[in-house]
Amino acid sequence: MTQGGTPTLPRKDRGSKPTQRTIADATGFAVTTVSKALADDPSIAKKTRDTIQKTARDLGYVPDRAAQRLRTGRTNVISLVLDPHSELLGFGASMIEGISEVLRPTRYHLTIMQYQLSEDPLAPIDYILRNGLADGVIFARTEPRDPRVAFLTEAGFPFITHGRTLFTDHAWYDYDNTRFAEEAVRILADQGARSIGIVPPNPQFTFHRFMMDGFRSACQQRGCAALVSPGLDLNDPPERIYSGLMEWLSTRDRPEALICPGETPAMAAHAAQRDLGLEIPLLVKQTSPVFDFFRPRPLTIFEDIRAAGREMTQALQKLIAGDAPSGQQILAAPILSAAKIR
Repeated sequence: MTQGGTPTLPRKDRGSKPTQRTIADATGFAVTTVSKALADDPSIAKKTRDTIQKTARDLGYVPDRAAQRLRTGRTNVISLVLDPHSELLGFGASMIEGISEVLRPTRYHLTIMQYQLSEDPLAPIDYILRNGLADGVIFARTEPRDPRVAFLTEAGFPFITHGRTLFTDHAWYDYDNTRFAEEAVRILADQGARSIGIVPPNPQFTFHRFMMDGFRSACQQRGCAALVSPGLDLNDPPERIYSGLMEWLSTRDRPEALICPGETPAMAAHAAQRDLGLEIPLLVKQTSPVFDFFRPRPLTIFEDIRAAGREMTQALQKLIAGDAPSGQQILAAPILSAAKIR
């Protein structure tokens, strides 16, 4: 119903679900007009589309995904598959923020599916495809011969990975971990370090090779000893990293500077050296503002996870529209300025 040309919203009954008929009653437009406006059909005047779409939002209208899929073959859903690792602080939240920035003005919605590292990483992907839950998938923590990539490629299903694999023809977004390690070594060597240690990524993941290749080659070029934390990697819980670094940094073979490519391991490293009364330069891959408030403040190189979410979503939209996966491969450079958190 309308009053003075302004749509009036009917009182929503508790538990009721607004429909296109509800929107039609609220705006005075026909149901067919409402349906076309919600689909952003250009045959409907923009002012009318804006009015109907605003009313739909105000009423809390949610499209019937099953009916929509039957009608169009699309769900208008993108799925983000995550494992809840703590290596990078705020990884999931920052990724979701970036994805949501791109999806907000579109008809697409985001769903999130989690799995544990101890579980089969293919299971959530298979579940999404078998049940037709999304039009495209984003996932991270890639392995060199990632079974998810092979499965989705064979299925011809749109997807993009956060991280590369040994498969060369799929869409991916990756942080340049080789250059991160090279820059980290350069910064620490320029401060006088003759031996540089690193807490490495787990060899299970593709970025381990990229980072360690960059680390070792940069140390060789600078004439520095390249030391790897014994028995530790970024997947270890912080208490294990803390105790392992307490032991390593207590020996005569400890490095003169240390690289921690994850904020949680870096906090453990910061605590270990302070508890030992050491002042070893620490360089951190920063993904959140947390180290802005540490004293002494470590050296940092920034990885913008929010930007990764934005760019992957934009690329995935192009894949869903039919673009070739090989045309959607993005390598992001490390950000050397500390003032990049947003």
